[in-house]
Amino acid sequence: MTPDTPPPLTPAQQQELRDAKERAASFLGSAKVAAFNGWTIGFFAAVSILFGFFSLTSFLVGVGLAVVARNELVGCKRVRALDASGLELLWRNQIGLIALIVAYCARSMYSTVSVLDPEMAELTELIGSGTDELIQSLTLTLYASVIVATVIFQGLNARYYFVRIARMHDYLRLTPPWVLEVQRSAV
Repeated sequence: MTPDTPPPLTPAQQQELRDAKERAASFLGSAKVAAFNGWTIGFFAAVSILFGFFSLTSFLVGVGLAVVARNELVGCKRVRALDASGLELLWRNQIGLIALIVAYCARSMYSTVSVLDPEMAELTELIGSGTDELIQSLTLTLYASVIVATVIFQGLNARYYFVRIARMHDYLRLTPPWVLEVQRSAV
C-alpha cells in the first residue's frame, strides 16, 4: 500500500455497505421496471411513428409514446443515481401515459359513433342489417376495455413508483454520506 492509497474498508464499513444495499433494494427495483417500460414503450413509439406516414393520429400517438419512453429511461437513470426526482418523474409519466391512451381511445370511440364508414355500408348490404350496429358495439366495448385496463395497470404502476419516493427519501436521510458517495460513484 502506497501513501496515496486509502486504507481498505474496515469490516464494519463493509457491513454498513451491505446493509445499505439491502435497504436500497426497496426502491432500486423500480429502475429495472422503468428500463423495461422505457424500451417497450419506445418500440411501440417507433412502430406508431412509422405508421404515422399514413395516419396523423398514429404519428401523434407515436410522438407521445416517444416522450413517455424517454421519461422512463431518464427516470431510470436518476433512480440508479439515488436521485428521488427520478421516481417523481416516473409516477407522473405513468399518469401522462394513462391520459394519452384514454385520449386515443376516446377519440376512436367518438369516430366509431360519429363518422360514417362507406365500407361498413357495403358490408351491411352484403351480410344484412344489424351488422354495423354489432361491429360498432364490439368496437366501443374494445376501446372501453382498453381504457379500464390502462387505468388499472398504469395506475398501479404509477402507485408503485409513488410509494417508493418516501422509501428513497428515508434511505437518503438515514444512510451515511460516505456510503451514498460510494454507491453513486458505482453507477
